[in-house]
Amino acid sequence: MKWSVHQLYKLQQKGLKLDEYVDVSDVKEVDPQIREVKPVHVTGRADISSAKVTFHLNISGEMILPCSRTLVDVPYPFHVETTETFLLKPVEYELEEDVHYVKGEVVDLDPIIKEHILVEVPMQVFSDNPHVEGAAPQSGRDWEVVAEQEKTNQIDPRLAALQDFFKKDEKK
Repeated sequence: MKWSVHQLYKLQQKGLKLDEYVDVSDVKEVDPQIREVKPVHVTGRADISSAKVTFHLNISGEMILPCSRTLVDVPYPFHVETTETFLLKPVEYELEEDVHYVKGEVVDLDPIIKEHILVEVPMQVFSDNPHVEGAAPQSGRDWEVVAEQEKTNQIDPRLAALQDFFKKDEKK
């Protein structure tokens, strides 16, 4: 998704609508946790003036990440809405918003799209079905993975004797 500054000036009156699929598979090299990224769908529009171009983008797609518990592949959908501004001419006053400066004569959205995808990678992701072949074991000798709900309903065996403590006083 690249445009020369000259092309953008030609589109100034018509406007620019975006609806493309972008291959961002090289983000796997930046973050090895990402196992696969399908082409992402980028939609939006660009507001073009003589000094700047503002892109209003919707980025959606799906990446495959490892389950934090079992290491099986987990599809993780994402959707990002962002506004990115590129300055076409140097501005003498200071802007309060985040802007990108055009290097050379080309406006390139690919690095920005990849950056937003990398920010969307969660710290942990868990599989809905941990009992898949090839997954890490869910139990072993003297241990097992227990869901939080199951654990809250159990009484700690070390404190089980205290459960009847006050019932003895009531009988007297």
